[in-house]
Amino acid sequence: MSRSMDIYDAVVVGGGPAGATAADVLARNGRSVLLLDKAGRIKPCGGAIPPRLIRDFAIPDHILKAKVQSARMVSPSNNLVDMPIGDGYVGMVDRDEFDEWLRERAKESGAERRTGAFEHFDRDSDGTLQIHYKARHGGAGDVGTVKTRMLIGADGARSEVGRQGVPGAGKIPFVYAYHEIIESPEPAETTAHFDAARCDVYYQGDVSPDFYGWVFPHGHTTSVGTGTAMKGQHSLRHAVGELRSRAGLSDAPTVRREGAPIPMKPLKRWDNGNDIILAGDAAGLVAPASGEGIYYAMLGGQVVAEAVELALANGDARLLRTARRRFMKSHGQVFWILGMMQHFWYRNDKRRERFVKICEDRDVQRLTWDAYMNKELGKPDHAAHARIFFKDLAHLLGVAKA
Repeated sequence: MSRSMDIYDAVVVGGGPAGATAADVLARNGRSVLLLDKAGRIKPCGGAIPPRLIRDFAIPDHILKAKVQSARMVSPSNNLVDMPIGDGYVGMVDRDEFDEWLRERAKESGAERRTGAFEHFDRDSDGTLQIHYKARHGGAGDVGTVKTRMLIGADGARSEVGRQGVPGAGKIPFVYAYHEIIESPEPAETTAHFDAARCDVYYQGDVSPDFYGWVFPHGHTTSVGTGTAMKGQHSLRHAVGELRSRAGLSDAPTVRREGAPIPMKPLKRWDNGNDIILAGDAAGLVAPASGEGIYYAMLGGQVVAEAVELALANGDARLLRTARRRFMKSHGQVFWILGMMQHFWYRNDKRRERFVKICEDRDVQRLTWDAYMNKELGKPDHAAHARIFFKDLAHLLGVAKA
């Protein structure tokens, strides 16, 4: 009997970091899993992955296209603040290759892969989910149907699985992002504004009125992009053109262009209480202020898969809700802090100028890198936090020099 006539334990819609990780975890647990993914789907992403992700998800060194050792913050007045990492590095990946490697790993673990676009679901008379999808070529006869006990929607910020199956899933606030993947300059062509071992972050209102722009190198290619929640009021293509000019990259050949919405807040509810649950961007798992999503997507895929395993093993769909509880217990405080930072510091160029100025502080740099690299707030450094508090207060009151 073909698998399409059987009932899968889980169908995962979307093969990005969240979906591929969820499929991998379930397949390694011996579950029958179908990973359904569109062909040629890549989203705007700088491609940075922290050491915590590399360790926790066993990413081999050959997948890394570069190892970044510092970041540079650029203020509205072009004040440059370098933030060296010190020991360690941030890995850089090309999402085109990285996502495919994750999908292949899931397949090697036992997941079945199919290329197709989720259309809708319905139920048998006994309540079993039937998933309908359009196959690769999308012709009149290229429609498939499979049955499953659980459906995981990892199909992006505008998740069709979420829209159809999880109450409130269509109410996530978005940043609309756009980037251009370009060929990186040869070492001999490197300019004063571009360093292949440094990520540059532009906090300038003409680049983004409410987010930031980035120049993130990953080996032979570089991601140059920006985002905004003000869709239609700010030209992202024009802003990226300006970024390329400022970084001395205007003449670099363009490899590809991509745009997509990026969520800025986790959903209050990830599942339908029965047999559908969301992961990654579909659940809103992108960090505010930083826009970081790969680590949180993969962690979200893992905790969702583990919740699905619990629900299947115990026959209790209520256990699906443990995924969100676990994630928010570990990272909810960080998301709240980053959300407040974005709301306050990104509002205008005067505040952005002061924000970049604060980043000159060595305590700020150390605590920022510790939190980013290890994905935890760490042990309290009361002296450092006190110094930062009073420096921040001075900037808020306008008595510090910007």
